[in-house]
Amino acid sequence: MFDLRTTRQELNQELKDILAYWQKYGPDPVGGGYYGQVDYQNVPKTDAAKGIVLNSRIVWTFSAAARHMQHDEYLPYAERAYNYIERYFRDKEHGGVYWSVDYKGEPLQTFKQQYGQAFAIYGLSEYYRASKHQPALDFAKEIYGLMIKHAYDPKRGGFYECLTRDWSEMADEYIISKKENQESKTMNTHLHILEAFTNLYRAWPDKGLNGQIRGLIDMFEKHIVDPKTYRMNLFMDDNWNVRKTAISYGHDIEASWLLVESAEALHDEALIKKIKALSVKMARAAATGLEADGGMNYEYDPKEKHLNRERSWWVMAESMVGFMNAYQLTKEKQFLDKSLKNWVFIKEYMLDRKNGEWYSGIDENHKVLGNTKISMWKCPYHNGRACIEMVDRLG
Repeated sequence: MFDLRTTRQELNQELKDILAYWQKYGPDPVGGGYYGQVDYQNVPKTDAAKGIVLNSRIVWTFSAAARHMQHDEYLPYAERAYNYIERYFRDKEHGGVYWSVDYKGEPLQTFKQQYGQAFAIYGLSEYYRASKHQPALDFAKEIYGLMIKHAYDPKRGGFYECLTRDWSEMADEYIISKKENQESKTMNTHLHILEAFTNLYRAWPDKGLNGQIRGLIDMFEKHIVDPKTYRMNLFMDDNWNVRKTAISYGHDIEASWLLVESAEALHDEALIKKIKALSVKMARAAATGLEADGGMNYEYDPKEKHLNRERSWWVMAESMVGFMNAYQLTKEKQFLDKSLKNWVFIKEYMLDRKNGEWYSGIDENHKVLGNTKISMWKCPYHNGRACIEMVDRLG
């Protein structure tokens, strides 16, 4: 049914197309760095705020592309984002990075949200791997040290969601959910801290960092992945008591392959074997979010019995990689078919053939949703990384 060689060629070309889009429409020639927002017609909102997550993901994507494709033309675009982070997002007084700055580069939201700190580490460490620019690695290590000192919970494990600018306790400002602010530990933040620490470890194989990665994997096993359903708990309090139950299909399938990646980075065969078995169970559970057309639904709320059938760009990207990972672990053709059917869906409905890049979302009737190609969250990392992973895995 699927020609793997052709699929690999298509994904390799799609990676080039994604990068070309960001090279053309991303850079902000007036304010520096990259625009904070660009719409589906590729018109920038020149006064949009700029977020650390977007800028860190741009650093990561162009750095990873430079390494993966061995193409020097991508490094200057990574450097552009790195320089902007260093100049405007870095908190010179208290350390770490701000959550956002305005279009002029002035600090806007200065709290220390660990999700943002993690993505800074992720991007900075990848930039170091591509460029060998030592200050970038030193910056990443500095943020890591501050997270361990201020945000890590040594008694119960894991990391507190958000702290004030000076790394003090904050009770009322969380990015994930401001209504239920008792949710001091979240799945999403821990997943991306694990991802970031793993990438930092590749550049800096520190013994303490090794322990932190092991601890995070352990937290997923003990507290985040439900041992009955193999879906993840999303929101928890200090003691890991679950505060809100919902199924996030995209996060479940994304975590299924990121956990394996982290275990493999530690070169511990017993841990790798255990996490691979868990990964397959998570992929089987996540597969219930797939529709017949190859699209992955966004979320299900069992309390409200509400299924969000949006097919988000990032969910589709992670679904493609996660099911390919499950196929590689099991050799079950059903997983390969799911992964490749995701790509067929993406080609048919997610790609903007006229203006470039991917739409942010599609509804159950394949109607385009949203109007941002670039935003605080819409970035080249999920789809760019998916293309890199798929090209490697199909190779």
